[in-house]
Amino acid sequence: MTPGIVPPFLLDRLAQTDDPRLARAAAAARKTLAMPRPPRPARTRLRLSIDGGALVAEAAPAPDRVVSDANNTENLPGRRVRSEDDAPTGDEAVDQAYDGLGATYDLFWDAFARDGIDAAGGSLLATVHYGDDYDNAFWNGERMVFGDGDGEVFVGFTRSLSVIAHELGHGVTEAAGGLEYQGQSGALNESLSDVFGALAEQHHLGQRADEATWLIGAGIFAPDVQGEALRSMKAPGTAYDDDVLGADPQPGHMRDYVDTADDNGGVHINSGIPNRAFHLAATALGGFAWERAGLIWYRALTAGTLSPTADFRTFAAATLATAASEYGEESEEVAAVRAAWAGVGVMEDAAA
Repeated sequence: MTPGIVPPFLLDRLAQTDDPRLARAAAAARKTLAMPRPPRPARTRLRLSIDGGALVAEAAPAPDRVVSDANNTENLPGRRVRSEDDAPTGDEAVDQAYDGLGATYDLFWDAFARDGIDAAGGSLLATVHYGDDYDNAFWNGERMVFGDGDGEVFVGFTRSLSVIAHELGHGVTEAAGGLEYQGQSGALNESLSDVFGALAEQHHLGQRADEATWLIGAGIFAPDVQGEALRSMKAPGTAYDDDVLGADPQPGHMRDYVDTADDNGGVHINSGIPNRAFHLAATALGGFAWERAGLIWYRALTAGTLSPTADFRTFAAATLATAASEYGEESEEVAAVRAAWAGVGVMEDAAA
């Protein structure tokens, strides 16, 4: 099973349904679960802004996007169909992937001065129309890959900017040294991708932390599915409650941590805990979430001091140290980060 945005436990539920209305979706889920993981295989732009009534022109790095079409096969990379500066193709998935990669690139550059996945301007590679009724999206170590869904439960993974940014975020985490995809380090890996997914969407929409939905994967469910999205960072465990898919199993506190051998030790389930911690920190600080909370999480990841097997408490300590280094030991940022991790039971509250 290829790790992807859709958790295997959710696909497993779908694969086992005997509802005749979802026969195609059940078959698609079984096929998606059985599919093996594929092998891994400087530009500038002028940006204009207004400062005090004056027009300011600034040279900035530009993304180098390459979108390919697998034509519903499992062959990667597929046929190149849109590259940087090409006009829209009219293929919804191709153009959504292209635009989503650009919006995610803009978040990383504007917020963190990071030039792409590798921080060196490398190409942003994506393949769409992967597989036949493929119910997932994933990062394969080289590119982002998106299925079209089955049309009955999932309706296309490029429809959600948070999904596109989530997969690109896996590449950033890998480039930063990686977090082992198992247990708590794997849940952190998933959570960081959700953080980047939420931030890319908020940055694109110009939303402040208190205005955002904090949903991951909104728009990829078919209308009859009883749910808003795959995950809620604001309220883990509330994203969906469907007759076929079941209820969202994510916990939002360590007291509800799920010990399981499935899903690489619960990487998609227990990521709800650090997800909620980030939401608590971001909303406590207010304003645009990428400016302070996002910067702290990003720098904790990319400082080069994080072990690939870091657990929640280790990462929490790294964010606290980063906040203190950036803003001072007695800063509101340190207080907000500490309270956020205390709020999900990972750290003790200094005020307690």
